[in-house]
Amino acid sequence: MSLRARSTKSSYFESPDASDVEDALKRKAKSTPKRKRNDGTDASDTDVAPKPKAKKPRQSSKKSSPRKKKAKVESDEEEYNSDDLDDDLPKPKRSPKKKTKPIDDDDDDEGLDLKAGQKVVGVVIEAPKSGQGALLANSNYMFSPRPVPAGQISKNTLDFLQKLQDPKCNDREWYRWVDSVYRQAEKEWKDFVDAFTDVLTGVDPEVPPLPPKDLIHRIYRDVRFSNDKTPYKTNFSASFSRSGRKGIFAAFKPGGGSLLAAGLWCPGKNELDTIRHNIQHDPQRLRDAISSPDFVKYFGEPKRASDGSRQNIFGSEDELKVAPKGIDKNHQDIDLLKCRSFAVIHRFLDSEVLDPDFKETLATVAEVVRPLVHCLNDMITIAPDNDDND
Repeated sequence: MSLRARSTKSSYFESPDASDVEDALKRKAKSTPKRKRNDGTDASDTDVAPKPKAKKPRQSSKKSSPRKKKAKVESDEEEYNSDDLDDDLPKPKRSPKKKTKPIDDDDDDEGLDLKAGQKVVGVVIEAPKSGQGALLANSNYMFSPRPVPAGQISKNTLDFLQKLQDPKCNDREWYRWVDSVYRQAEKEWKDFVDAFTDVLTGVDPEVPPLPPKDLIHRIYRDVRFSNDKTPYKTNFSASFSRSGRKGIFAAFKPGGGSLLAAGLWCPGKNELDTIRHNIQHDPQRLRDAISSPDFVKYFGEPKRASDGSRQNIFGSEDELKVAPKGIDKNHQDIDLLKCRSFAVIHRFLDSEVLDPDFKETLATVAEVVRPLVHCLNDMITIAPDNDDND
């Protein structure tokens, strides 16, 4: 073995000599068998290795989305055209177009006496004769709006409430169809309540000028404990009092059902005991309020009706048949002491409701009933003088 001179510079690695590389290649050639070419000749180690064939992309058995398929391109492999790959992908299916029947203008013109220059521009479709569509088609009031000034009730509003009295219309499906009609009727009612409040505060200073939203009642019924499951009321109503939604009650209902009610309806046990105690102490103020000529004109005589119907503050359904507990049945004011409600009602015709001056008519009745309302308010809040004996 020949000796080689080494560099005096120290290093971790030494570069191999050319003779050592040549010896290593010869040993490798003796140990490995020679490869055969396609023509039968031997391939030497100095030959350049052929390029490997491009591998075809594997096709998965599962169909994948075209967005997830990517063409693999390598530097030493054949490049694939992405447009060619896209052609092999399945194309999305399109929904078939609906075939439309061509309209023959000649058929429309047959049987019509058209003058020169006239032509058919549309077809009149008849209204349905059954189902929900027929019910809406027969509701002519929805298509004939007749607006009225603010503070007045229109015929459209009464017609809408009249329709709600029909069980076929008093449901949520029909209500959705006529929602715009309801909104217009509700707006009329709010405007009326706002205008009537200004008139009422001039008649009774104890009534505060509250906005309509604090006075009107909702149109939705509470059906939890009722056998009647219709979801909507058949009237618009509002209440006016010192505390807001109590006291004088006004309701609009078509067919003569519009009314104004005032007083105290079904008070609590403590309130009723206080009123009865005040009646035993001094009944004269209450009797004067229900016996005035104007009061009798609107609400009737201050006594029970012979037929048992409602009259003045008497004849209500909750009126006692016998004397209250602890009170002599021969008491001189036993007729007042048997009452459990102290309220009166006056009804109006539809023609009166539609009158432009109806709010003034309501104010006149409210002025007549004001002494009764103030008397009951004082009886509830002011205790009698216990020093005086009956």
